[in-house]
Amino acid sequence: MTAFLARKPVAGLLFAAPGFVLYLLFVLVPVIATLAFSLMQIDRFNWDSEFVGLDNFIYILTDRQFWRSFANTFLFIALAVAGNVGAGLLVAVLLDRRLPKALLYVLRFAYFLPVLVATALVSLVWKFLYSTDLGILNHYLRDFGLPPVGWLTDANMAMVSIVIMDVWKHFGFFMIILLAALQAVPRSLIEAAALDGAGAARVFWHVKLPTIAPVLLFCVTYATIGGLQVFESVRILTNGGPGDATRVMVLHMYELTFSAQDIGLGSATAFTLLIAIAIVTVLQLAYGQRLART
Repeated sequence: MTAFLARKPVAGLLFAAPGFVLYLLFVLVPVIATLAFSLMQIDRFNWDSEFVGLDNFIYILTDRQFWRSFANTFLFIALAVAGNVGAGLLVAVLLDRRLPKALLYVLRFAYFLPVLVATALVSLVWKFLYSTDLGILNHYLRDFGLPPVGWLTDANMAMVSIVIMDVWKHFGFFMIILLAALQAVPRSLIEAAALDGAGAARVFWHVKLPTIAPVLLFCVTYATIGGLQVFESVRILTNGGPGDATRVMVLHMYELTFSAQDIGLGSATAFTLLIAIAIVTVLQLAYGQRLART
């Protein structure tokens, strides 16, 4: 038995087995169940089910609210990815210099701290900040003689307000990753570029940025997947309003499943979201491989 376990392939499989079991229980099984539910019409009160084939998918793909939530989700992704990765890269560049270690640790911790706070709690705090009548943001606007802004009640501002909160909370995560990548750029390349007369801007654009491009692509992919799954902040701040201005796909799926009590439609929406995440991820990885070859 000892000799059997000592064989490297078997030992490796045994060490990996707990992870595979957890993956099966918490990822593959729910995905298969969601696909099965999406093909049925389920009565939650009597727990009767009827196989309806692709009817649920046909319904959601012809539903105006679904496409509005789809468009809102990708609008959020475009703004949030640009904000999170852009702010993370900017702060990482500012910190990528000779600083006292204690100061560097304090700054990194300060920027990363919001990442550790639960999104629900952060959303509740920002909801008070955004309040039209009692919010501190409008308080200062009034002090400067400016009219108050309907941060969460104006259809043109609500999505932007959610993105601002999202960037404040999450850009520190990308800052840590990008700062590590910048600090891993070979100093010999930077010194060689400096000897050739390149300034700080040219060193960044022609040496550092191409070197950290794979890490930057990972950040964009990670932020995109997170944007496709945004829920808590929208649910707490606006609940999809005003109107459908901030209704996103996960919120739409939640309301179909738990408010409308239609598990079939909710599951079909969830599976459609899974397909969207898979397509976006594959496209970004394909672009990354193409970038690596060049």
